Amino acid sequence: MHQNLPTRSSLSVVILCFLTLVADGYDLIVYGATIPRLLEEPGWGLSPTAAGMIGSWTLVGMMVGLAAAGPLTDRVGRRNLIMIGVLWFSLGSIVCALATSPMFLGTARFLTGIGLGGVVPSAVALTVEYAPRNRRQWYNALTLTGYSVGGIICAFIAIALLQSHGWRTLYALGGFYALILPVMYVALPESVNFLVDRGRMDEARKLAARYSLDFDQILREQEAQRRSQDKVAGARGYRLLLSADFRASTMLFAFVAFCVQLIVYGLNAWLPQLMRKAGYPLGSSLQFLLVMQLGAVVGMLGGSWLADRLGSKRVIIPFFAIGVLSLVALSQKLEFEWLMLAVFGAGIGSIGTSSLVYGYIATHFPTSCRGSALGASQALGRFGSVLGPLIGGWIVGSNLGMHWNFYAFIVPAVMAAVFVPLIPKTR
Repeated sequence: MHQNLPTRSSLSVVILCFLTLVADGYDLIVYGATIPRLLEEPGWGLSPTAAGMIGSWTLVGMMVGLAAAGPLTDRVGRRNLIMIGVLWFSLGSIVCALATSPMFLGTARFLTGIGLGGVVPSAVALTVEYAPRNRRQWYNALTLTGYSVGGIICAFIAIALLQSHGWRTLYALGGFYALILPVMYVALPESVNFLVDRGRMDEARKLAARYSLDFDQILREQEAQRRSQDKVAGARGYRLLLSADFRASTMLFAFVAFCVQLIVYGLNAWLPQLMRKAGYPLGSSLQFLLVMQLGAVVGMLGGSWLADRLGSKRVIIPFFAIGVLSLVALSQKLEFEWLMLAVFGAGIGSIGTSSLVYGYIATHFPTSCRGSALGASQALGRFGSVLGPLIGGWIVGSNLGMHWNFYAFIVPAVMAAVFVPLIPKTR
């Protein structure tokens, strides 16, 4: 019936979702990269505690975006929500560049965060649904490396432009990301699983043929899912998540996400400033941020390759252990080379591990609540991302030694490693 359609590789979907998260990663890093300059902005009188608060406002916005996007992506589809999110945070970046006070910047960062949170559940769900069954974690990791690639790009731009052109330039450049929208409009498909779930069978069959997906397998999965939903009166989205079958998994994933996000956002917001307090110049401090993103990429790709073969649990736990050991090392006085290695390990154990948790969630839950599961777990997890910069700001502004900042992030890493084994197996 659709034999004459030109076929496309599912990797094209991965590429577009990857590019979406590049913008997300750029924004994740840009605030931490610009904090040293914001603290020196004339007339602002910004304290470290207030700077930590602004960093947390962004993440509160992301919590709002994630909580709304989860059920929305299960109701209106992945594609439209991704494009709306890209436009939203592109405009938000431009507004941040125009900020005239800490309050202005904090409000702009909050609004930008809503758009950032909105794209993540849709991008991850769409990637998993177009991935070959034996490569779901790998494809998910390829998409989520967009976070770290965006962070690497931001770190390079900050090293090149921050001292000479100021912090506003870094935010203004984020606005150019809207240029990707015409490409997405033409080339980004809707989820086949979502279309089947909504009864749009002709569209679903056409897309499955075009991307060489096993349509019969998708139908079997959807039928099994419907039988599961019938147990709870056809529930989907949050209602299905809170049913007896998924309640324990949802809560455990939310707690693990909380721990991971506290570490990721706390370190990303404060690592450059912590290194400056330790005596490194601004350019060298930004290099630590760059090395952490490189460690994250290695963690994402290597960890996902292992997760597809060994299972997510068996990989996530040792990755948390790498993060703990690296943070312990960062709290000590080390030679520069060993310090760089510890920062690299912190990238593996924090951002690298967070991508594995995303992939684990996406493959654990069925289509009718996958977006909601990603959104709910990460929205609740964002309480950690709000707390991370606040903890960093409080410690930097206090008289405590630098090592206490790293101790504060070791505790959640250990707790997450303890809770991961308790997540029930997929039925």
